[in-house]
Amino acid sequence: MSEIRAALTGVKGAVRFHEPMRLHTSFRIGGPADAYIEPENETALCRLMAQARRTKVPVFVMGGTNLLVRDGGIRGIVVRLTRLDRVEEHQGGLLYAEGGVGMPRLLKYALQHRLAGLEFAAGIPGTLAGSVVMNAGTRLGEMQDVVERVRMVTPEGEIVELSAGEVGFEYRSTRLPRGIVAGVWLRLRWNPKARMDTVVKDSLLRRKATQPLALPNAGCVFKNPGGDPAGLLIETAGLKGAQVGDAQVSTLHANFIVNRGRATARDVLSLIRKVGQTVERKAGVTLQLEVRIVGQA
Repeated sequence: MSEIRAALTGVKGAVRFHEPMRLHTSFRIGGPADAYIEPENETALCRLMAQARRTKVPVFVMGGTNLLVRDGGIRGIVVRLTRLDRVEEHQGGLLYAEGGVGMPRLLKYALQHRLAGLEFAAGIPGTLAGSVVMNAGTRLGEMQDVVERVRMVTPEGEIVELSAGEVGFEYRSTRLPRGIVAGVWLRLRWNPKARMDTVVKDSLLRRKATQPLALPNAGCVFKNPGGDPAGLLIETAGLKGAQVGDAQVSTLHANFIVNRGRATARDVLSLIRKVGQTVERKAGVTLQLEVRIVGQA
């Protein structure tokens, strides 16, 4: 713990020790982190990374969605970018937002300023940083469609900027180098006549009707493999409603696992294995995880 305290020395921000990660994940699941910090600003984040590097303390960025934290928690320092929440509009539809800006807030900002291009993000939870790292998207588009440049803090605590081409966008993933996404330049289009509000409203209504938003979950568990989507394969295998402990395959959308109250990470992992093995046996398809699994058992 002395190394962790040394890594945090002089870093401005809210710090807590032995913080339960279930308080910070959309799954409401996860054991404690050794230390948890919300850096005050980019400067504090740079200092933290540099000091953690010198003291050899691992750093993990907590996005909160598309994430399952194991019951043993996370060793080292967990960083939440909550306070990096600045949004700036520049000429020509260019928008700069810090990594901790929530996607719902970013979409609201774009709509209010008549900036088109982010409508696909309606209903995507989590932060901008996490959405870029995962190349989050919907049937209407994905982050790579609007990202122009990414600003990162390296493991050494230095600032680098990468073009969209250097990010290495792939389906629900990127090939970003190690580090933390501190901010993103987004290329949008000023269009006062666009029917953005209608598109967003329709997308939100569709999401509400087809996804289990009333129960804690981490979004889609598996990537769509091509051909039939993962949800249909799981449903066809007869797994809707399948349950291990308080973890359940959603009865509304089979590619979601929901926490019915007291699910543990062990419950969820057992159910993931059951779903994967059953679909492979019945459909001959090996499903790949979209949700990230971190921490210790």
